[in-house]
Amino acid sequence: MSRSGWTAILLAGQRPGVDPLAQAFGEQWKALIQVDGEAMLSRVAKTLLASPSIARILVVAQQPEILFVGDCAWLAEERRVGTAVSTSGIAVSVAALAGTEQAPWPVLVTTADHPLLTPAMIETMIAATAGADVAVGVVSARTLLAAYPGNRRTWLKFARDDWTGANLFALVSDKARGPLLAWSEVERDRKKALKLIWHFGPVLALRAMTRTITLAGALAKAGRKLGAVVKPIDLPFAEAGIDVDKPSDHALAEQILKARAQS
Repeated sequence: MSRSGWTAILLAGQRPGVDPLAQAFGEQWKALIQVDGEAMLSRVAKTLLASPSIARILVVAQQPEILFVGDCAWLAEERRVGTAVSTSGIAVSVAALAGTEQAPWPVLVTTADHPLLTPAMIETMIAATAGADVAVGVVSARTLLAAYPGNRRTWLKFARDDWTGANLFALVSDKARGPLLAWSEVERDRKKALKLIWHFGPVLALRAMTRTITLAGALAKAGRKLGAVVKPIDLPFAEAGIDVDKPSDHALAEQILKARAQS
């Protein structure tokens, strides 16, 4: 399969109720929070469009069109950008779109709260997906903490290293549907590492708890149960593991972006 012409599903919605970070910055929608002078949604969309492998973007949110204001107004006129209304959960929304005319395979999923995303991260991720039906971008604790000591993330603890997600998921073929449906059942526990692992059976959970299995081994076992090849992509970029969920993340992201602009 060609690795060009990917569809990017850009998740820009938010969970029901008031998002505390959006409220702190005087916005209704988290995706419109500015980081270093530009809305996160606009930053991520520009990064995707600057990536050679990305052919089109589908912005997914509860009301995607109302996000196309201010910094993001240009998205309404961009021919490579479309919209879709999200459903009851992230995994269900992605499963309803992936592989359709709106979002043909292969599909890269990312989020609007990832303003530190770069084309290099995206291209590294895509280049490493060969042989996988589903690939999950991750960053090791070794990589992230070497650059940003003390940074607090949700860590998945396995043999050899701890890992945090990079908000990058590659869905390469129709075999991704099984993992997507499974993810929809465990999505509520995505920030609770131990509870998340228990969904895939006590043996796998015990091995994870005792750190006698690697992340790659655990994903391979879970994937086989779901009829798909699932593998992690170890991204060598500390910033790939930093999304903006809290004020300290926002401050760090601004610091990093300012440093990039000066380099």
